Amino acid sequence: MLTAVKNQWRVLFLSLKYNVMREMTNHVTFITNITFMILNNATFVVQWLILFQIKSDVGGYSLNDVLVLWGIAASTFGLSHIMFHRAYDLPELIVNGKLDAFLVQPKNVLLGVISSGTSTSAIGDLLYGYLILFIFKFNIINFILFTFLTITGMLILTAFAVIVGSLSFWITKGDLISNNLNGVIVHFSTYPDGIFKGIVRLILYTVIPVGMINYLPLKVILHFDPVQLLLITAFTIFITLLAFLIFYKGLRRYSSSNLMSARI
Repeated sequence: MLTAVKNQWRVLFLSLKYNVMREMTNHVTFITNITFMILNNATFVVQWLILFQIKSDVGGYSLNDVLVLWGIAASTFGLSHIMFHRAYDLPELIVNGKLDAFLVQPKNVLLGVISSGTSTSAIGDLLYGYLILFIFKFNIINFILFTFLTITGMLILTAFAVIVGSLSFWITKGDLISNNLNGVIVHFSTYPDGIFKGIVRLILYTVIPVGMINYLPLKVILHFDPVQLLLITAFTIFITLLAFLIFYKGLRRYSSSNLMSARI
């Protein structure tokens, strides 16, 4: 069992390595994509600087708190798209019958699918997140927490993408639902949770787990609470297992397109 898990992780990181190497064949484009993504994220700092000139806090958050929230959102999004970019293409692969090549490979089908591509610009998101941490909240404990919570956030974000993407096994236009829900997470993750009330706040901590990806991790970094950290970890395990369950349940309904394509 342990050997199988070890081999699967080895395959996963080899896939990541070759995906990045493939993207680096054009060094200028590779570096430009990363640089412009960092600059793009940095432009939003101006927006918050202007807003905090008008108000001293937003939803109970200070300027530094909001910027660290942005850092967590960026690093989580970045790591997810670096390692599991194809999770967001799952509806298109299902609807067009493009899972065939993965079904015949001697490795976990879901991990094989979602790790088969990477996003160059997402490296810029990941670096931006750590840049924000180093500028506004750096110490060794925060660095360790930030790294751990980036990983849990990445797993939750990816698992959510797999779950909503797997709807395409049952729904013809599942890609519309998947794209919209993934977009909702990105949109809400950059705003303080204090501005949301009632049912909206409840949804953001349950059905659309922005709270577990961004809001609760920020609270752990600002005011460490082991119970909250344990809650995030437990939720990460739960939603990851749920993603595997739903994907493989849907895979039984999958119809091949009879397309034969090779993956190297």
